[in-house]
Amino acid sequence: MTDYPNLLRPLDLGFTTLRNRVLMGSMHTGNEDRSKDFGALAAYFAERARGGVGLMVTGGFSPNRAGWFYPLSGKLSTPREARHHRELTDAVHEADGKIAVQLLHAGRYSYHPLAVSASAIKSPISKFRPRALSDRGVRAQVAAFARSAELAREAGYDGIEIMGSEGYLINQFLAPRTNKRTDRWGGSPANRRRVAVEVVRACRRAAGPDFIVIYRLSVLDLVPDGQTWDEVVALGQEVEAAGATIINTGIGWHEARVPTIVTSVPRAAFAGVTARLRPHVGIPVVTSNRINMPQVAEEVLARGDADLVSMARPFLADPEWVRKAETGRADEINTCIACNQACLDHTFALKKASCMVNPRAGNETTLTLLPTRVVKRVAVVGAGPAGLSAAVALAERGHRVELFEAEDDIGGQFAIARRIPGKEEFAETIRYYRRRVELTGVRLHLGRRATADDLVGFDEVVVATGVVPRVPAIPGVEHALSYADVVRGGAPVGARVAVIGAGGIGVDVSEFLTHTTSPALDPARWRAEWGVARWDGDQGDATEPGAARGGLVEPRPEAPARQVYLLQRKASRIGKGLGKTTGWVHRATLAAKNVEQFTGVNYERITPRGVHVTFGPKRERPRLLEVDTVVVCAGQESVRDLVDALAGRGVRAHVIGGADVAAELDAKRAIDQGTRLAAVI
Repeated sequence: MTDYPNLLRPLDLGFTTLRNRVLMGSMHTGNEDRSKDFGALAAYFAERARGGVGLMVTGGFSPNRAGWFYPLSGKLSTPREARHHRELTDAVHEADGKIAVQLLHAGRYSYHPLAVSASAIKSPISKFRPRALSDRGVRAQVAAFARSAELAREAGYDGIEIMGSEGYLINQFLAPRTNKRTDRWGGSPANRRRVAVEVVRACRRAAGPDFIVIYRLSVLDLVPDGQTWDEVVALGQEVEAAGATIINTGIGWHEARVPTIVTSVPRAAFAGVTARLRPHVGIPVVTSNRINMPQVAEEVLARGDADLVSMARPFLADPEWVRKAETGRADEINTCIACNQACLDHTFALKKASCMVNPRAGNETTLTLLPTRVVKRVAVVGAGPAGLSAAVALAERGHRVELFEAEDDIGGQFAIARRIPGKEEFAETIRYYRRRVELTGVRLHLGRRATADDLVGFDEVVVATGVVPRVPAIPGVEHALSYADVVRGGAPVGARVAVIGAGGIGVDVSEFLTHTTSPALDPARWRAEWGVARWDGDQGDATEPGAARGGLVEPRPEAPARQVYLLQRKASRIGKGLGKTTGWVHRATLAAKNVEQFTGVNYERITPRGVHVTFGPKRERPRLLEVDTVVVCAGQESVRDLVDALAGRGVRAHVIGGADVAAELDAKRAIDQGTRLAAVI
């Protein structure tokens, strides 16, 4: 008996069987690019194979140098490279798993001067303009894919995934946006599909009949002049006829101005479009994007939306995701909250990917939590992200841990973040730690502010007391509220609000104040906000994907709940310091909610009438912003009084999280610090 019969049901592909309906989607970790890093990559995949994943897909490997995402990135085009890949495939097979290699040609997304594409149209994410391929050049790229497929089999892979989505080379041939050709590779939809179909056919021929060939098909380009729905369906049918085993649906190009994977996107937001494709093809279809818990996946499969579900980041967060679902322990899953802070933000900065809520991801060979040889009595003060990560990791190693929290519940700054519209997922991390505290036997003291006297006698003391909002030296600041008062404390706020401070917290608070409810909890409302075509027919044929090229329609954001003024001392653009893959989403949301933004602001004084400001170093253009409420989001200060008190008693404490560094709240650093400290105590 299982709570997830559809999710855990095997899938017979004829020549092989997948143990369940879970595909671990491609995720570039940064260890793909040098064979010296393959040992770490093998450990990463093997841990997830042991965790029960039905089929894994590697990060992208290019079929030739022209297809590199950047110079010397991962490539599979020579027998020598194939031999190195044996380290990965052997590790997965020893763990009783299956693995496919993704073949990805970046096309005009390539960040190097060898870039090629269907047409010589520069992308907004690379400074290099691609060279338009000749007819002979196109055929050479098709042959390169086939050669990589052949080498993949020699390398021991169970299959390949052909990346035809996300705006990479094959997708560039498919869309009028990037294909302006007039030869047999362009013009008509059939001609634009030719490259994709020829690649699949050539790869099938090269790899043989008993080899998994996944085609990653862009069902919603989400860019102007993308494919129509009829073109997508025709492509799926032709790809099937050419020899694909599975179609994995892809959503959106990297240059799309619609978010597809950030935390504010509703769970399984795009499963419906996969459901619309499924009746048109006869091979298994995979749905993807923002599926992060077993119940969500089970519901998608039970409705018949897809045959499999694809998840990438959830397996960064928890390599035992499937095993926990199988054994009735879904409440123990460390949920991916789609923050992107340590995975995609790292990838696009050319750094090694990991996971904010699981720092061991990508570090399986270096960050280990081995059983302790000497059991210690450890006190952890503060049950925010840093303290929680330290406490449970210490207990897992075998230490006797007591966790002190002054508030009446755990969570710290996450208890504030989860109240922000679109950040509801942060509650999952609190739920996960609450369960880990129970299972590991951490002794939890809630509503108790630990003193130095309480901590004398412990073998080790970890101070994770976090931060408090900083109160800036502005005359009349007593008339203002702090962000904690408003978001967590529920302080009443008027119809016109000035937000002082435009860092991450100021942006979050502005979104909190301008929303009545969260679009992340209502997929239909979210699609309307961002201008994504409906596929369920509720709005009539005029707005279905078949009538909306690229799947785009006019956005219809709801009116803001309040008029918000967002103020920043710096003269730089607001949101400049936000995450690379998420910052643009927040900036677009502020614009859609008519948040007025001011930079280079001097705060002269706050009065019951509002905020008196001037601008620039010469304090020019004095102005009164007449508002009902002023909310201060001007940074934080570390809570460190306990550290000094302990030092006075001769106790040396380990200080982590916000208590260590109070700069812009950084949960990634906090959780990493807590885990790494626990590994060495």
